[in-house]
Amino acid sequence: MAEKSSVFDMIGPVMIGPSSSHTAGVVRIARVAFKLLGGKPDVADITFYNSFASTYEGHGSDRAIIAGLLDFKTDDKRIKDSLTLARQEGVQYHFKSVGNASTLHPNTIRLNLQKGDKKVEVLGESRGGGIINIAEVDGFKADFSANLHTLIITAEDKKGSIAFIADVLAHDDCNIATMSVSRKGKNDVACQVIEMDSGLKPVTLEYLRSLSWIKAVIYIPDIDR
Repeated sequence: MAEKSSVFDMIGPVMIGPSSSHTAGVVRIARVAFKLLGGKPDVADITFYNSFASTYEGHGSDRAIIAGLLDFKTDDKRIKDSLTLARQEGVQYHFKSVGNASTLHPNTIRLNLQKGDKKVEVLGESRGGGIINIAEVDGFKADFSANLHTLIITAEDKKGSIAFIADVLAHDDCNIATMSVSRKGKNDVACQVIEMDSGLKPVTLEYLRSLSWIKAVIYIPDIDR
């Protein structure tokens, strides 16, 4: 079945230039990483792959990725000054480029972030028109767009856990749009990525976090809000 296109896909987001792939998509990837980390990083190691490796400076992707890590939106005029602003706020950032990673999307970025004792690794793809795909989170396959409310649950690989979580969300009157599950091995830690049409109540998130077999719960509302 062919993918459906939206008006957003055709005209792109409201943004600071020069390119939706190199600016808007990159900002959005970094804003997802900001949400996953729970705030502005102290240290950010950023790797640009393939076509991004040779163009990230000239097309402003370096400024865009740092802007997203400061939680700037795609139309924020501060994007052009983000490198200076990040240094002023004590963010240590380092860029690296890898020009020939044949298994990765042409416009791929890997972020290794640290804030205090917390670390997160994110692999993101900028697909044009501001559209992104978060391919991996902390080594788990993720594949979400951040266009919907997204719930990421890391938990023990227990029998019935998927159905249990789906039932909890249903009791919050929440409709699941997509769900994917990745695990590192049988009966090992598993990661559920759930995209939803509507948001979750704080009490639902508190309940999920209270369960002993759930390791972490991260909730990301629509990233463009």
